Amino acid sequence: MSNGMAISSEFPYQSKYINVLGSKIHYVEEGAGQPILFLHGMPATNYTWRNVIPYLAKYGRCIAPDLIGMGLSDKPNIAYRIFDHIQYIEEFINALALKNITLVMHGFGSIIGFDYAMRHEKNIQALVFFESHIRPLNHFDELSLPEQELMAGLRSFDRGFKALAGGVNIIQRLLCMCTMRKLKEDEMQHYLCNCDSALAMKPIEQFLKEYPHEHGPSDVLNLIKEYSQKLEQSRLPKLMFYAVPGFNTTIDTVVWARDHLTNLTLEDLGEDMHFMQETHPHAIGEKILQWLAEKPQVVGGVGPAVV
Repeated sequence: MSNGMAISSEFPYQSKYINVLGSKIHYVEEGAGQPILFLHGMPATNYTWRNVIPYLAKYGRCIAPDLIGMGLSDKPNIAYRIFDHIQYIEEFINALALKNITLVMHGFGSIIGFDYAMRHEKNIQALVFFESHIRPLNHFDELSLPEQELMAGLRSFDRGFKALAGGVNIIQRLLCMCTMRKLKEDEMQHYLCNCDSALAMKPIEQFLKEYPHEHGPSDVLNLIKEYSQKLEQSRLPKLMFYAVPGFNTTIDTVVWARDHLTNLTLEDLGEDMHFMQETHPHAIGEKILQWLAEKPQVVGGVGPAVV
């Protein structure tokens, strides 16, 4: 339950597809006006936004793609590095000619979104994020305890990946590990649909190999460092949700954000893990809608400070 309201498992949105770099990206769209682009994390799909979209469709044109290789998007035989996802989403934005975007980002999707926003700041209206990667973490003890356990188990990747799966689909395993409530059978099936092949597992495996911490690939850590430095200078309005115990976001990261990011609004969701939109979707939707209606209008990172 969230705000005393039921969490629906329904996904009442019409599927749309657009060709990007020779592959079809699946997305859903609801509402009208300036675009609100939802970028999901791993191991998820655009289904994760089903209970948040109805709130924001009152304000703008909500667009939620499945990342390439995920959900109903095509699964080309590519490396699925974070840089591939960045390229596909940037071309997706170009293909739909999206302007003055509000980005709503979760987890892995925040790396894609923050990088785009800091390279195309004039095309961004606002940033909303949770369980995100807002700064590089260069030391193992900067990770949350659940993250440390996950990464320790994956140091020998092939053996660790199989152990993490525990005999079930890795997506199911990770969702169960990182969600505060037990997902219903039909909810889990939405996440598991169209992911029953080795190629469908490739984005998840690559994500775990590239997980940004001290033992992760240096180019991924450098990517986060570069956009984080720009994020500190950006005056774009920012709304950051957090919860305890969290997963990606520790209290130290919340304090860092408070002390380093301008035009930042912090919103405490209480007790939660990684998939907050599966536990508190109504609170998230209501707060974003209220915040968007009240925030100063800023284009290209220039505007009055938020008090």
